[in-house]
Amino acid sequence: MVTIPRLVIAAPASGSGKTTVATGLMAAFTQRGLAVSPHKVGPDYIDPGYHSLATGRAGRNLDAYMCGPELVAPLFAHGARGCDLAIVEGVMGLYDGASGQGELASTAHVAKLLQAPVVLVVDASSQSRSVAALVHGFASWDPEVRISGVILNKVGSDRHEMLLREALDESGVPVMGVLRRAEQVATPSRHLGLVPVAERRGDAVSAVAAMGAQVGAGCDLDALMALARSAPRSPAGSGAWEPVEAVRGAVAGGGACDAVVPLPGPSRNLGSGARTPDGPESGGPDGPGRGRPVIAVAGGPAFTFSYAEHSELLAAAGAEVVTFDPLRDVALPEGTRGLVIGGGFPEVYAPELSANEPLRKAVADLAAAGAPVAAECAGLLYLSRSLDGLPMCGVLDAEGRMSKRLTLGYREAVAITDSALAAVGTRLRGHEFHRTVLEPGAGSAPAWGMHLPERRVEGFVQQGVHASYLHTHWASAPGIARRFVGRAAE
Repeated sequence: MVTIPRLVIAAPASGSGKTTVATGLMAAFTQRGLAVSPHKVGPDYIDPGYHSLATGRAGRNLDAYMCGPELVAPLFAHGARGCDLAIVEGVMGLYDGASGQGELASTAHVAKLLQAPVVLVVDASSQSRSVAALVHGFASWDPEVRISGVILNKVGSDRHEMLLREALDESGVPVMGVLRRAEQVATPSRHLGLVPVAERRGDAVSAVAAMGAQVGAGCDLDALMALARSAPRSPAGSGAWEPVEAVRGAVAGGGACDAVVPLPGPSRNLGSGARTPDGPESGGPDGPGRGRPVIAVAGGPAFTFSYAEHSELLAAAGAEVVTFDPLRDVALPEGTRGLVIGGGFPEVYAPELSANEPLRKAVADLAAAGAPVAAECAGLLYLSRSLDGLPMCGVLDAEGRMSKRLTLGYREAVAITDSALAAVGTRLRGHEFHRTVLEPGAGSAPAWGMHLPERRVEGFVQQGVHASYLHTHWASAPGIARRFVGRAAE
């Protein structure tokens, strides 16, 4: 693995300002002309959108629960390839991991896997000398976690800053930045966290610019860069993760599909807001766009939840990946042979999605023809008969509605029905993240049997459709992409 300067931005607890500081640092270093690789610990889809806006690169997740600890460093190296600096935003408090699993998937765990120095963001709004005890406790809790700097957030005045600095002088952890309270960097939230970039792009651009300006002015960027350069070579085993090799390895190890399609394949862009994932633009033996099944991937403001590696794996498995916007496009991309509809906020855009009758019919017709369709969470709701009383695609005999209850957490699941996505017995780790309810929650052929946090069946498999609330990361099981593209090619 090529050594890359790197920092992990952590905090004692959620709400301390990690996203503001991490995104601001990404923007500030990008403004200096550096190629900055953005990363987020955990399954969160929304923060990486702001990271991408700040850096111009795909925001990528590092999740030791869903992908396994052994893939964290290779996935990091894949995303950071060719960059001058990598910044990793943590999740929750520094030592908070998967429930009941110790340090697994915590920011501290990922920092150790990457051998990266940690900068602790502390909300200092209601403390002075006590900040030294807090920082000392976090720095001494796990000697393998290298807390090398502190950024003080929400500092009230010059006097307040002086008291904080005096206290921290005794802690041995240097202050690398001080940020005052600033309304212009605030980002609006709703029932699942921050409002995604795709829904407020103009305002988001302004907010990210304000974060970059505030963090650039309040932090010692030279000291932070020197700290990032002090990171040793990361133990990534065989090196950076490669989508083509991952797919080939899955096939060699008993992959789920025997259909032969060219490897690798590129992506192209059609429809509104389309975007090609990072990666080479080389084609297969027939040249770009020939001999590869078109896989349509839903995007736009209603479907913003996706991992960059999914499109990369589909392309590596031989697909031509084309994004489209169900809010604006009245037809699926030309030649569509398979459909991927990820997560997002269909409940916010239910009237617009319902009003697009031509696309709803196209989706229903594709599913009825037996084409492979993979739908997660928002995609599940979009395929249902209705959402909050408004007609959806009608592929599934189920109805969705908003709920006051937040369903959130990691899950362990096993495929209990053979599908275009997974063979019976396939075991995966994923997560749920929604405030909606689907009735019924499972069809006559359920997609998954859940083992955590409780035993239940969930989701729908019918013809080529696999629809579920469960979010998965395909890098942990690249045979999924090979199987899905193979079904589309049949």
